[in-house]
Amino acid sequence: MKATVVIPNLNGAGWLKDSIESIFAQTEQDFELIVIDNGSTDESLEMARGYIGRENYTLIENKSNTGFSAAVNAGIRAAKGEFVALFNNDAFAQPDWLEQLLHCAEQDPKIFSVASLMLRYYEPELADDAGDYVNLLGWACKTGDGLKASRYQKQKRCFTACGGAALYRKSVLDQIGLFDENFFAYLEDVDIGWRGLSLGYKNVYCPKAVCRHICGATTGGAKGAKYNDFKAIQSGRNNLLLPYKNMPLLMLLLNLPFLLVGYGIKVLFFCLRGYGKPFLQGAKEAFSAFGKLEKPEFRLKNIPNYFYIEWLMFLNVFKYVDYRVRRAFGWT
Repeated sequence: MKATVVIPNLNGAGWLKDSIESIFAQTEQDFELIVIDNGSTDESLEMARGYIGRENYTLIENKSNTGFSAAVNAGIRAAKGEFVALFNNDAFAQPDWLEQLLHCAEQDPKIFSVASLMLRYYEPELADDAGDYVNLLGWACKTGDGLKASRYQKQKRCFTACGGAALYRKSVLDQIGLFDENFFAYLEDVDIGWRGLSLGYKNVYCPKAVCRHICGATTGGAKGAKYNDFKAIQSGRNNLLLPYKNMPLLMLLLNLPFLLVGYGIKVLFFCLRGYGKPFLQGAKEAFSAFGKLEKPEFRLKNIPNYFYIEWLMFLNVFKYVDYRVRRAFGWT
């Protein structure tokens, strides 16, 4: 089988059915679909059950919310496909989405992941995500968020793919491990892409693989809340876990001044928006989780990859500044 599509679901009654139907309508039909329900209490679980019996469809029901990472890991472990595509329950794929992802991945066996062009559902002329990146301050950012999608029509390498609509080579997942469940939700996709980069694999952005996305529908964004306690906790914890886990000791020490400045700015940012307490709660959780992380083994042969990552993070400072200036002046 060519691919497995994994959709994690939590109370997605408003959009899960359309998301599933967009996958079944793909031009590439050599795939299976696995839906992981994470303890839904709304009608979406019955929606997912309604597809039981359909060819190449599997529903895995969790009794509680295990988090994004654990949910998709269950799907990956059950996957039969050569590639695994993750797809949010609030995303809706164009008919050739999977075909384009596979075409891109098959261009080079060193390609680990392929990022989609995710468009804002209510403003489809604007990008939601065109590949993720990390800068020297330790900030993980979405490329193109809120800018015109027409700016992102060229295939190129990216730091990592957004796990909301991305394709992964399963043989590489077997090598580097699955999504880190210590992250629970947010930045787990950046972590796994970073691990791939450290081993010399490539993450690529594919502008022809297009979907529309209701950003943050499961965690409150669809209701107009850009920030909430849950997101603040995840940010406070995972923004510490990400560099600590993925940077070798010397790299971590060299970058520590930048990381401290970056994290300090985030503390101030969340405090000013009334979420300082949950953010600092997340920071406390991070220190408790450090001992549970499985840091990738340092290898001398990977030193060129570490230098490449460091160079990317340096360049991404300018990329972030350019983005903020464009948003500030409305230069979409």
